Amino acid sequence: MALLTDLYQLTMAYGYWRAGRHRAPAAAELFSPRRDGGLGVGPSGGGTGAVCLSQRAEVLPAPADIAYLRSVLPSTTEDAFFDYLCTVDASEVTVSSVPEGSVVFSRVPLLQVKGPLLVVQLLETTLLCLVNYASLVATNATRFRLLAGPEMKLMEMGLRRAQGPDGGLSASKYSYIGGFDYTSNVLAGKLYGIPVRGTIAHSFIMSFTSLEEVQPRVLPPLAGGEQVDLPALAESWLQRVCELLQSSPEKANRGELAAFVSYAITFPHNFQGLLDTYCVMRSGLPNFCAVALALHQLGYRAIGVRLDSGDLVQQSKEIRRVLRACGATFQVPWFGSIPIAVSNDISEQSLENFIREGSEIDMIGVGTNLVTCPLQPSLGCVYKLVEVNGSPCLKLTEDEEKMTIPGSKAVYRLYDAAGHPFMDLMALEDEPSPSAGQELAVHILGRRREATKVRPTTVETLHRTYFRDGQVCEALPSLPEVRSHAQASLSLLSPAHRRLREPQPYPVAVTEKLHLLLAELRQASQ
Repeated sequence: MALLTDLYQLTMAYGYWRAGRHRAPAAAELFSPRRDGGLGVGPSGGGTGAVCLSQRAEVLPAPADIAYLRSVLPSTTEDAFFDYLCTVDASEVTVSSVPEGSVVFSRVPLLQVKGPLLVVQLLETTLLCLVNYASLVATNATRFRLLAGPEMKLMEMGLRRAQGPDGGLSASKYSYIGGFDYTSNVLAGKLYGIPVRGTIAHSFIMSFTSLEEVQPRVLPPLAGGEQVDLPALAESWLQRVCELLQSSPEKANRGELAAFVSYAITFPHNFQGLLDTYCVMRSGLPNFCAVALALHQLGYRAIGVRLDSGDLVQQSKEIRRVLRACGATFQVPWFGSIPIAVSNDISEQSLENFIREGSEIDMIGVGTNLVTCPLQPSLGCVYKLVEVNGSPCLKLTEDEEKMTIPGSKAVYRLYDAAGHPFMDLMALEDEPSPSAGQELAVHILGRRREATKVRPTTVETLHRTYFRDGQVCEALPSLPEVRSHAQASLSLLSPAHRRLREPQPYPVAVTEKLHLLLAELRQASQ
């Protein structure tokens, strides 16, 4: 990924080198500049930066890249600069960040980088590319999880709608961190160990027209014994199901029944029916019940049904009623609790409707509205210098969102007596750490008033150092560990900060010393 950067990073690197500033010690921070107090999940923090830096060739130009760089930089660029680029390494770089999967609020640095100015500059675009979309998708997935609640199963199925192969893989990986249970993406399952799920599409059902097409036709009982003609057994069950439902067996599509039977013979332990290829209540559901009851007679158990169109809430209720009726009538106790899965352009609003209307849905597949993040297509994190040569830097613009908080900083999360975080506090690195029970005078960003006094019950240092002296210095967590940490971090938030509709803004503050530095630099810049 050495050349996965913007050209101006290299032109600036040459400028630093020509000016003799390339080795000046510098510090930069990566953060979301939004000032709305919104939360996000940062899955791609110091862990990603540390892994990339530990493999120097991944993010810093290698000899093989130099020939191309010569062709795109001005012809006046000195040869000695290219020679220098070949020698640059990450041995003097330090990367610290919030642990991967942490809940992060706007204005709080996700990641801090220290090192020679040229190297710190070269890392900007690469780190933003690694962090922005990953954190955006994880945050979007988290919103779906919060709406769905802890019991609902969520499956990411957005590969065909994603922004290319890389976007599809990233969406699968970071949706899992954000709280999804499964993915349809087979490659993501192989690469990341995410549980993979999937059964059949409408095309499979539409490819059958009659039971005569079913091959093979027999299935042995689970307990052993003589093989049974499953199409004939399913037809006999269809008569009984339709009698119970007071519907005509002739209205059940025989091609659909054939598809269900064929799939059940192929996967007797994993039979799931897609009910809406034709008519759910007249065909799909009776056909499914007939095949599922036939399987049950042979000792097998169907794993669920899926809907992909129509009024999903109302249909789920009608399906549950029929499943319970079949279970009671035919003395199959588990039949009434067969899981109902839905898909079809599911959005946050869809989930709110499911909950409000009391659906019987057990599993939800989300694609487009998860991986494309339509409510906020870009996270907008930025990477800014905050210190050079030991002197704090301030970007002061008319756009207040683009202002930076100067200086190398430590970041703390303050907790109340109930165990909820109530404020994140930024302090200059040389300030003493705040203590539990200590009264603190702080200035909340975005509020033009005197200092506020707070007394935290618990204080947590947010950043950990993941990379120092050319080496990863802290073990990086596995994907399941990152996922668990993300869910644990969310659970600690107070309901007022965690709710998705009109949440209470989460305050981010600076210490008195940092506030005075900020005011001093603002005054000097005017």
